[in-house]
Amino acid sequence: MTTTKNDWQPAKKQIDVSVGESLRIMRELQEISQSELSRLTGIPQPAISQLESDELPLGVNRAKVLAKALRCHPAVLLFPGWDMEQPPAA
Repeated sequence: MTTTKNDWQPAKKQIDVSVGESLRIMRELQEISQSELSRLTGIPQPAISQLESDELPLGVNRAKVLAKALRCHPAVLLFPGWDMEQPPAA
């Protein structure tokens, strides 16, 4: 079956999540513990805990490392609430 542009609709935003919540959700979807994510990334487990609770900023470099381990694009972690329909900020 071939899909066309009209066969799908964008998902509607249901809730707002923070960067830390996005990281936790992606980790839990992969069924990875904080300790296992620490082992996979080299980021200390306490830092992962701080990232998930938004006590420590994620940053691009950490997002790249975490995204590789979580098999997602870094933007999923960095910009969880981004909406293409919104006007540019600048």
